[in-house]
Amino acid sequence: MIERSRARAGSLPPPTEKEATVTVANPTGPTVADIGEFPVIERAVRARRQPDSTLVGPGHDAAVVTAADGRIAISTDMLVEGRHFRFDWSAPQEVGRKAVAQNGADVAAVGARPTAFVVGLGCPPHTPVAVLDGISAGIGEAAEEIGAGVVGGDLVQADQVIVSVTVLGELDGRPPLLRSTARAGDVVALAGRIGRSAAGLALLLAGNRDFPELVAAHRVPTPPYAAGPAAAAAGAHACTDISDGLVADLGHICTASEVAIDLDSGALAPDALLREAGEALAADPWEWILTGGEDHALAACFPREVALPDGWRSIGVVLEGSGVTVDGQRHDGSGGWESFVAGAGH
Repeated sequence: MIERSRARAGSLPPPTEKEATVTVANPTGPTVADIGEFPVIERAVRARRQPDSTLVGPGHDAAVVTAADGRIAISTDMLVEGRHFRFDWSAPQEVGRKAVAQNGADVAAVGARPTAFVVGLGCPPHTPVAVLDGISAGIGEAAEEIGAGVVGGDLVQADQVIVSVTVLGELDGRPPLLRSTARAGDVVALAGRIGRSAAGLALLLAGNRDFPELVAAHRVPTPPYAAGPAAAAAGAHACTDISDGLVADLGHICTASEVAIDLDSGALAPDALLREAGEALAADPWEWILTGGEDHALAACFPREVALPDGWRSIGVVLEGSGVTVDGQRHDGSGGWESFVAGAGH
């Protein structure tokens, strides 16, 4: 995942002197140390709406949420300042919305709908309260837009801003979608767009602001949350969130299911906007399509006889064998994001 993305030379580079003077967010006012932990928490949860599934919300030692299905889908993820985001690139509210997107997409990928989020925030004492207000607002607004609530969390001192989010999801009686149950003969389909977040990161790294739609896609991904439950209801065999890159994430399905996947380049061709950005940066947009994660699209394997739900499109087939190919050929470029690999970074 890249501002969890893939700045491939380690952590995201620090802002240059020129960039530092043109920040997206440069809040002033009282700091966290000035007003204290509990007032900051109260500001974060004030006036937030809760869905009916929240029985006990913020303000108690623990939240209580319903799980009518009897099962809970759960996932957690983190964003670390300087590693996954930079405040001269992304406003605090955008960081908050991104944290919801990357977590909500994970439970959508198993066929669940997000119902509740728990948020842990870490920051230095000198952090302006406005930064945490913005992050909390972004998280709360994004959660409410998909019918979920922020039901609790914590605030601690840290050396940089850290956002840790855990999401709970409801399966609504359906079996979870796994990576390990794809079958030879399945149709591989995609819901959502890919390549845009990676292109946006490349543009930010190059200091190019001529493609605001792509930069926005990196700052705030827009996962197709409803597509996961729709795939499960339609009888999909397997599904994954595209967070680390299409080839890498489909590779996880191949490994877990002991199958091969062949992608159709004609179904994945970069659109005009990606081609124009590639020309501007002297970059190959195919790399963004195949290895650029963090758009948080969903890819699933459907039985051939199943009609694809709305929002899904065919991009390949599942075969006997192993690994991912494109038009029958192995991809020679980067495989996608991996944590703790020399020369790689979010």
